[in-house]
Amino acid sequence: MKTSFIPQLLALSLCCSLAQAAPAEHQEFEATLLAPFQAAAARTFTLSFAYPGLARTDTVDWRVELVSPDGRVALRWRGAAPFTSEEMTVAVPWSGRLGRGMAPAGIYKVRLHATVRGDDHGMHDPHEQEWEIAVGAPQLPAMPAFSPLPRAFEPAAVPAPGALPYTVYLGNLHSQTNHSDGGADVAECKGSQSPLKAPHGPDDAFAYARGRGLDILVASEHNHMYDGSEGSAPDADPAAARALYRSGLESAAGFSKKHPDFLAVYGLEWGVINNGGHINIFNSDELLGWETNAKGELMADTPTPRGDYAALYTLMRERGWVGQFNHPAHSGQFQVDGVPLAYTEDGGEAMALCEVMNSTAFSTNVSETETRRSNFEGACNRLLEAGYRLAFSTNQDNHCANWGASFTNRTGVLLPSGTALNRATFVEALKARRVFATMDKDSELVLTANGRLMGERFSNRGPLALVANFASLKGRKVASVAIMEGVPGRKGTVTQMSDQAETTVTPSPGPHFYYAKVTQDDGNVLWSAPVWVMQEP
Repeated sequence: MKTSFIPQLLALSLCCSLAQAAPAEHQEFEATLLAPFQAAAARTFTLSFAYPGLARTDTVDWRVELVSPDGRVALRWRGAAPFTSEEMTVAVPWSGRLGRGMAPAGIYKVRLHATVRGDDHGMHDPHEQEWEIAVGAPQLPAMPAFSPLPRAFEPAAVPAPGALPYTVYLGNLHSQTNHSDGGADVAECKGSQSPLKAPHGPDDAFAYARGRGLDILVASEHNHMYDGSEGSAPDADPAAARALYRSGLESAAGFSKKHPDFLAVYGLEWGVINNGGHINIFNSDELLGWETNAKGELMADTPTPRGDYAALYTLMRERGWVGQFNHPAHSGQFQVDGVPLAYTEDGGEAMALCEVMNSTAFSTNVSETETRRSNFEGACNRLLEAGYRLAFSTNQDNHCANWGASFTNRTGVLLPSGTALNRATFVEALKARRVFATMDKDSELVLTANGRLMGERFSNRGPLALVANFASLKGRKVASVAIMEGVPGRKGTVTQMSDQAETTVTPSPGPHFYYAKVTQDDGNVLWSAPVWVMQEP
């Protein structure tokens, strides 16, 4: 296929609505790409940009690339527009043609690059997203037979003969209530809430998520808002802050006890976005913080210096806490000694998950049809290449009272069948990286390697048989498969090794990791957890 480079400066189709100014914690650039997976021929890509609380006019520079199945850029569109705190959408139409004819059938990629150009003429907040689309009628890949793992609390929740002995629990592992800056009524919610001011707390969140069919909800509250402010409230009561955190733990424990078919988890979202990065800690019974009141009293149980991720990882490992990298950026976050996305040995033990895809944090959608979705696979891959052992998760970061309802994405957690669901077994599964991320709550993806389950670390000699096991409860088909390969500690690039669901390879001596990614025929994507292999000579 001849590649055609056609720069196009589009007339912007803008649809703007005034966004409510958000607190400083959420003053960050947001860029999402909606690329319809199926289309008769022509289709329109939709770019959404937001910058809550931006007090000046900047410029958003964007570039969209259409990448052909052979990896070459076939088309490129560019644009720029003045940008304020108002939400903005840009329509990028494509006729379906390449050069003089229609694009050949195949699986293509649509890639968005977006940055903010400020008054200082510098480029800030780079965002990258990439989604696959089907052009024409591509040949579907062959998939191995795989019986879906039983779902939680189903009457027949027992493995089929010869099946993997695990049961799947579906959760949303990132959300907020009025214990920090979430919990607003959907009808009134236009962004982040003033800390501790919204009407709905943890019990409301757990009940709502359970009513929407989730098995697990994590209320992950911003650790620095327990004094009722974004900064340090001079007259705040440290005893009240600590008591509020304890009440959240008690709420989760009490709700789980009353409803044994549901796991309510209460934890922390530690850190700040600006020159920081958010980390979920799932099993801390201590409130961590750095803020003090005017008397110098700590607004927490345990002091943790702001921005000191190395010290946090060490504390987490000492306490046996398990963490998740929330919506990681490509640069500027999770720094150690000035290096972003930096690895430490303690962090490698404590951090178990990385959010690979989220629906937008301020969605008011309650029909699971939110179209604004962010993809963080590139940043997660950088963390994997740095040396972290991370499974992928996908969550909703709900700030409005629609916990788990904005989209169909879920994090699948595998527990040994017959094991009770509780905080201890949940944490054990996270530490074992028995987790997959799915944009379709009715589909599953489990990677095995020489019969070993995803999440495992093991030594290997000779060939390594990798199998991407996919199952859909609603009859969805697989449009594309990618077996991805990387080297922990190399700090390089994760690459696609195979487009087959069953792949046998003899790795070069040394460490490797592999994970599977599947795109369904409706465009929804699933990510398995990796396996980590030490290949012996």
